[in-house]
Amino acid sequence: MDLCVTIKGVSFLLQTGMGILGNAVVLLVYANIIYTEPKLLPVDMILCHLAFVNLILLLVRSVPQTMTVFGLTDLLNDPGCKVVIYAYRISRALSVCVTCMLSVFQAVTIAPSGPRLSRLKTALPSLVLPIFAGLWLLNMAICIAAPLFSMAPRNGTVPAFTLNLGFCHVDFRDNLSFVINGVALTVRDFAFVALMVGSSGYILLLLHRHSLLVRGMRRSHGGGAETRAAKTVITLVVLYVVFFGIDNTIWIYMLTVAKVSPVVVDMKVFFTSCYASLSPYFIISSNKKVKAKIACAAVQDQPSVDNQESSDK
Repeated sequence: MDLCVTIKGVSFLLQTGMGILGNAVVLLVYANIIYTEPKLLPVDMILCHLAFVNLILLLVRSVPQTMTVFGLTDLLNDPGCKVVIYAYRISRALSVCVTCMLSVFQAVTIAPSGPRLSRLKTALPSLVLPIFAGLWLLNMAICIAAPLFSMAPRNGTVPAFTLNLGFCHVDFRDNLSFVINGVALTVRDFAFVALMVGSSGYILLLLHRHSLLVRGMRRSHGGGAETRAAKTVITLVVLYVVFFGIDNTIWIYMLTVAKVSPVVVDMKVFFTSCYASLSPYFIISSNKKVKAKIACAAVQDQPSVDNQESSDK
């Protein structure tokens, strides 16, 4: 096997394995929280849903891509390609939308209360599930064209305006369909990312103002809580701006050429999946509830390991 192919395959394998493991851990932790606590807070519901859609993204996109890189062929037939591509498009879109939703909810939660905002804050828990349903319906409608153009790979050359994903082809047949589809997805992504960046910037502004007000009273503590919250928001914004910025830059380039190189497609897949792979570890490291549950499980597991070692001796 060629060295470049090996490096690419190992990179996809590590990214996919780490991402699936991380998102699965987050989902298992929240399943335990749901079992032991009466109800989830809105932020926890959003984080749980984010881990779920990112897990779907990795399973339907990164797993077949990794198998293709290592030389496996004929993975899917035409109906299989339509299902996989449709599920990938929806999960990728929801990853952006749910993260934007998390940022907006946090901004509303910490914003100074007024008559209208107080009512909105009170209603936030009841709005989570309807917004989830609305986002699913919206993106299912926007991505409806994906299965229409998806098919299993054919023998011979790849036609123009066709995305060769290795395990599937997305054949747009003409330049107009190709561009319309690409522009619709790009506008949707940038709209949600812009809203996320704006709400995150508002959170940073509020935290900065609050830190100035309490600086004198908490000089010795250095405003630890505000600093941690600011770092959380900054990390969230940086993750999205970097990975989705690169992803959409590659996508815009792909819209300008008739035939897209497989290397470019691989790069897009890798950067698209970076956020899905890294976000669970960001959730684990920044969410005290998730971190405490994992630490508790590790402590509970330790005595059984010690007892096993003692019996072996």
